[in-house]
Amino acid sequence: MIKRMVLATSLLLPSALLAQGADPGYRVGIVSESGDIVTWMRPGDGTLVREKVIPVGIMPADIDGPHNLAVSPDNRFYYISIAHGTPFGTLWKMDAASDTLVGRAPLEMFPTTISVTPDGELAFVANSDFHGDHPRMNLVSVVHTPTMSTITHLPACDMPHGVKVNHSGTKVYITCMDSDELLEIEVATLRITRRAPAGAGHDMAGMAGMDHGAVNHAGTPPASAPAAAQPDNSCAPTFVSVSANDQTLYVACNHGNTLQVWDAATFQKTKEIPLGAGAYNVEPSPDGRWIIVTNKKAQSFSLVDAQSLTEVVRVATTKKIVHGVAYSPDGRYAFVSQESIGADSGAVDMFDLTSRKVVATLPVPAQPTGIAILRK
Repeated sequence: MIKRMVLATSLLLPSALLAQGADPGYRVGIVSESGDIVTWMRPGDGTLVREKVIPVGIMPADIDGPHNLAVSPDNRFYYISIAHGTPFGTLWKMDAASDTLVGRAPLEMFPTTISVTPDGELAFVANSDFHGDHPRMNLVSVVHTPTMSTITHLPACDMPHGVKVNHSGTKVYITCMDSDELLEIEVATLRITRRAPAGAGHDMAGMAGMDHGAVNHAGTPPASAPAAAQPDNSCAPTFVSVSANDQTLYVACNHGNTLQVWDAATFQKTKEIPLGAGAYNVEPSPDGRWIIVTNKKAQSFSLVDAQSLTEVVRVATTKKIVHGVAYSPDGRYAFVSQESIGADSGAVDMFDLTSRKVVATLPVPAQPTGIAILRK
């Protein structure tokens, strides 16, 4: 039975509705890892309001840990990676119109990010297993979404985290934090066809506070944190994204504090751009003009010009631990998620790409992480 939660939500006042203006034709969704909820937000002209909150999870006495959110290409469904289980995680398929569960597929240990092929047939999910013994070989799960059947678990690398299908649906790219590498999967054969080092190698054991350690799943700081590691030429890549023409890959180096630019054809790194501490998530804008990288340890995100590959501005966020980014379909706004610390809620900042300013902020409770756009 799906977990039932009592949710305190307030009705929008008429003034708030007026501020929203015409329906923008899309919603912003975010999952809260320590609260087992999905929050859907309605943007307006420089405004952002909470529209509805959807409970997820099945364990009544524990946190299920929804981590990432992805929307199907036809916008009929959305998918959630549920990190905790007995012992494995699951992929949930939700009806976007009714917010009801359509199906679940078994994954592996601590699934994180999701990417769906352009035809909507396959979902690739990285199983990071943050809390297991390392080094080890972790898996990437492949799910047939119409039937929610798990096709295979591909042995990939040590701690795969980022996953992104290219726009033509032919390749999938995986970033591996612990083994410090970038992988390419061929969709037609479900084989790993290429792999390359993103850095000189990285031992995650020395970076316990780097990811999912700065706040635990109860939303509280750890009892102690390790001393800052010395530079060691490692990358510890967290996320990967693909340019609109599929020719360029962007990799965020969480330990190297850089954005790497890769040529997809040669699978070679062509440039590395210094950014803020803890570069974490990376996404290009729909028009290909901008790249945004969240700086998880620097309370900021970097706006990078995609043509000159230079950092144009570094924007302070309203909360400390910065996570994900999603763009409005028209490319006017970027929405940046920020995690919670203890009783202090997280938030979503709404960033105007023209004025280059944060124009609205909405508090979101219980460690908000993965963020996505749903067209209405």
